[in-house]
Amino acid sequence: MSEGKTITLRLVRSPIGSLERHKRTVRALGLRKLGQEVERADEASVRGMVASVTHLVEIVEKEG
Repeated sequence: MSEGKTITLRLVRSPIGSLERHKRTVRALGLRKLGQEVERADEASVRGMVASVTHLVEIVEKEG
């Protein structure tokens, strides 16, 4: 991966009972299990996906 900016996402609530499009968005972000963290490129498309599921996902601030 190049030296671009990245964001770390954590699944904090289950998508069970959510709209189908929200479930698909969480899956597309690479999140499958509660508490799982993934690192994604900090792009407008990823930010838009996160914005649509803010009630399920949080952005993790890494120290360092």
